[in-house]
Order: sequence, then structure tokens, then C-alpha cells
Amino acid sequence: MVSTTLSSFLLVLLVSFFVTEAQRPALTKGLSWSFYQSSCPQLESIIRKRLQKQIKDDVGQAAGLLRLHFHDCFVQGCDGSVLLDGSAGGPSEQTAVPNLTLRKKSFKIIDDLRKRIQDECGQVVSCSDITAIAARDSVVLTGGPNYDVPLGRKDGVNFATEQATIDNLVAPSANTTTLLSLLATKGLDATDAVALSGAHTIGISHCPSFTDRLYPNQDSTMDKTFANNLKGSCPTADSNNTVNMDIRSPNVFDNKYYVDLMNRQGLFTSDQDLYTDRRTRGIVTSFAVNQSLFYEKFVIGMIKMGQMNVLTGGNGEIRNRCDRRNKDKKVDIATVVEELEETFSALF
Repeated sequence: MVSTTLSSFLLVLLVSFFVTEAQRPALTKGLSWSFYQSSCPQLESIIRKRLQKQIKDDVGQAAGLLRLHFHDCFVQGCDGSVLLDGSAGGPSEQTAVPNLTLRKKSFKIIDDLRKRIQDECGQVVSCSDITAIAARDSVVLTGGPNYDVPLGRKDGVNFATEQATIDNLVAPSANTTTLLSLLATKGLDATDAVALSGAHTIGISHCPSFTDRLYPNQDSTMDKTFANNLKGSCPTADSNNTVNMDIRSPNVFDNKYYVDLMNRQGLFTSDQDLYTDRRTRGIVTSFAVNQSLFYEKFVIGMIKMGQMNVLTGGNGEIRNRCDRRNKDKKVDIATVVEELEETFSALF
């Protein structure tokens, strides 16, 4: 037992050390590696401690939180706009088709973290920064690499339109040309594209996201046994069942996703085409045989993605609640209950 614990500790230590030594992208102006060192030094420990329990209770929340960060950053930048509920200012990004399958619990976890942080430090940490740290911790707590997160983002005050949301998120049916073209507009290269796709090593997917590869005809790039198993889980094209994204180690953040691709067992077209396309096939292979290389490139991709179109300094705001802008002073039962809880906490 002691030897197993020691081995696990050493593995985390090695992964952390390796990633720390990796070449980190330059920081965007306004962000810092130690932004909250004075205003909220316990920030990251609050988030890590809470997520340890959340992910232990339900490991699926790790993929949900990681995906939430992706969907935030790719649509008008990492500004927490995906967290906003709809209002008179427009419909929420959450109602756009690509976001309908975001886990509802993920939004609750982020706002729960926000409340815990505000109780400890006051209203000094943005929801977009909390989301970025939660995504990192979700990777770490499922066995992936530890890394520093640039901090200092402000929260946005505007929604993206439904069309903008659709246009800026990679569809499961997209091929590699579409994927590379979209990511290039965001300053991400082919290595970033393949590495960030590795986030699909954890999590689940609903059948309609990939049944176009099964019905009416099976995609020729899909392994037949894999396809038949998927048909068992998704007997019709519109079945709302779910399957694991990575068939080898669905709850562990590792490089098995790339092994899946080499065996023609990628779930989405956007996954499998990374191995079919000659421009990215070599990158897939290199990650499949070298997990440390995947970790290094994934961390670089995450740091780059996490700085896309961020609001800093006098731009944006630090929300009092993650689901609404500060100017939206809507009073409802949830708000009243939260304020009463905070009052009683202060008294006792």
C-alpha cells in the first residue's frame, strides 16, 4: 500500500516537473502566473480541494469542466460568457446547439467555487479564471499533467450570438482541413490542434454526435467491430444514449485516445480524420507512442488557448455571480437564499 502511494506521488512529481520545464508560451499583457498571490493566495487550494471531492464522487465532472473551458474560450475568447444565463440582453450561449450537451452540473460547480472563493477573499477573482483553473485541475485529478495557469482574466459583459457560437466551435463532423483552418484563425497550429483534441481522452458523447458515421452507411475509416459495438449502444441515428469517448481508459487522462485513432476507433470524424490526414498523422503517432510528449504539447496548447481574446485591466468585470452580469440586478429566490446563507455564515 505504501509503495503504491509512493509510486503515485512520484508520478505526479515527475509529471509536474516535466511540464514546468517545458517551453511555456508568452503571456498576454495583463495576465500573470501569480496574479492573486496577494489578493487571494489560497485561491488554487480552495478549487483543488473542492474538486477532489467532486471528481471522486463523479469522475464525469472532470470532462464536463474541461469542455466548459474549451467552449468558453473558442467563442469570443476566455471571458466566462458561456456561464451567463439568458436575459434581456439576449439568449444565452448555452442555448446554442453545440452547447446543449454541456453538463448542467458543471455550471453549478463553477458558481459553487465562486461562492467559496468570495467567502474567503471577497469579489476579486473572475469566473473566467475559476473556469480555467477548474479545467486544469480536472486534467490533474484524472491523471494528467499539472501546469501553471495564467491568471488575471476579467469576465465579459456580452453574449455571443447563436451563429457565432456555432461558427467558432469545431463540429464532430468536421474534417481536419476545417479543424486546422478554424484553429489557425485563433493562433493555434497543427500540433496544438492534435494535442487539444486529446481532451477527448476523458468524457462521453451522445449518439447523435457521431451516428452519421454509422447510418445509413458505415464510415469506411471506422473499425468494423468498433462500429458494431457503437450500433449496440446507438440502435438508431437519433438515439440519445451515451458512449465513452475513449474506449481504452475513459476516466484517465492519458494518451490512449491516440492509440484509439491508430486502431480506427476514434468516435468523431474530427477525431479519426486526424490520423487519416497526412498533415496530422505523424503527430497522432508521436503522441500515441510518447505520453510525455503529448502532455507537454497539451499543456502548451492549453496555455495558448486559455489566453485567447482575454479581457484584462479595465475591460470586463469580476462578476458577483457567474451566471449573470453585475448590471443584471434580477432578484429571485436563489439570490435571496444565497444572501441569507452568507449573512448567517458571518454571524455564526
